[in-house]
Amino acid sequence: MQLFTPLDQVSTPTVPTDAAAHYLNRKPQTLLAWACGKRAGPIQPVRVNGRLAWPVDKIRKVLTGDQNHG
Repeated sequence: MQLFTPLDQVSTPTVPTDAAAHYLNRKPQTLLAWACGKRAGPIQPVRVNGRLAWPVDKIRKVLTGDQNHG
């Protein structure tokens, strides 16, 4: 089992898919479906050197119920 830093202690602007899935209580495959447009998701990743990176500020907004997370 992988341990993740609590979201309120994450200091990087983005996290990888496995961490984002953990924070959002979703499977990584769900986030990958959001990323490729197969399913509508509340946030979209950015690509860093060809890898998906999920913005921490947007994850926080989704979790707090902020309707302006786009």
